[in-house]
Amino acid sequence: MKKRFPQIVTIAIISLYLIFLAGAVVRMTGSGMGCPDWPKCFGYYIPPTEVAQITWKPNTEFKKGMIIIKNETLFVAENDLKTGVEFNPNNWSEYTKHDYATFNKFHTWTEYINRLVSVLAGFVFLFLIYASTKFWKENKTIPLLSFGAFFLMLFEAWLGKTVVDSNLTPTIITIHMVVGLIIIGILLRLKFIISEKNTVYKYDKLFNRLLIISVIFSLIQIAMGTQVRQFIDEQVKLYGFENKNYSLMNPSFKFYFHRSFTIAIVLVNFGMFYLNQVKNLGYKLVNWIVFLIFLETITGILMYYAEIPMGTQAIHLLAGAFLFGLQFYLWQQSKKVRF
Repeated sequence: MKKRFPQIVTIAIISLYLIFLAGAVVRMTGSGMGCPDWPKCFGYYIPPTEVAQITWKPNTEFKKGMIIIKNETLFVAENDLKTGVEFNPNNWSEYTKHDYATFNKFHTWTEYINRLVSVLAGFVFLFLIYASTKFWKENKTIPLLSFGAFFLMLFEAWLGKTVVDSNLTPTIITIHMVVGLIIIGILLRLKFIISEKNTVYKYDKLFNRLLIISVIFSLIQIAMGTQVRQFIDEQVKLYGFENKNYSLMNPSFKFYFHRSFTIAIVLVNFGMFYLNQVKNLGYKLVNWIVFLIFLETITGILMYYAEIPMGTQAIHLLAGAFLFGLQFYLWQQSKKVRF
């Protein structure tokens, strides 16, 4: 199991980025409330495929906990029941956690797949903590980091439930995103410990400081980006998907900060690129970081000036998560010096 641990860590990292991708698709398509409850979806383990399944009908059986939509309101079955000729409110309780009562098959299954990816990732993390225990006598940092990542995944699951129950509260979405980035950092630290323990890298004080700043800047930018994304979601709800040109009409200060802060990020990271070239530090990840910043900038411009073309939102979010990961891993490399 110890020999396979590096592969397990790599799979855990991939599974986490797949969650980011699935979440990005959910945000891009506006499917965040495709399932009004959690962990089930309309009271089903496998979500409904047509509105008839969640519509009250006479002489129809419903299981306890199943949700229906009636008069634009969500109702939950109190017990297993078979409906009569008329709707009996005594058999149902109104769903009070939020008042979002809409069914869209595409949105429902998009959100369900997002949850399914998260569940599969959870099993990967179980393998991770089991395998990490084999290192307890050799290096206690490895199991401690693994258990920390697993418990943060449980916290993320709870946050996912809270996001649904609160009908996509922006602050909770931001925390949800930041915690995901922290888990990435933990996994990348694990990967560095087990993969590059005998590797020596060149050290440059200014480069290292710029790199730390770049990591902090990326966290701030991504967190602010989730707030901007929420503003766009609200605009889409107000004007509809067919009127994307209104998505950034009268934006708040957060949007202008997010847009302008890109300049600081570009300057810091290109400063790193310059030092890496001039001092011949040999950090290959810097080139990928510059590419991702270019991709982030291009997709950001397209979203603003081309009315959010399909796919740009997902690419923008995923590129930001990859950027943070590369910067964090590069920081691990740059601070490791052997004398």
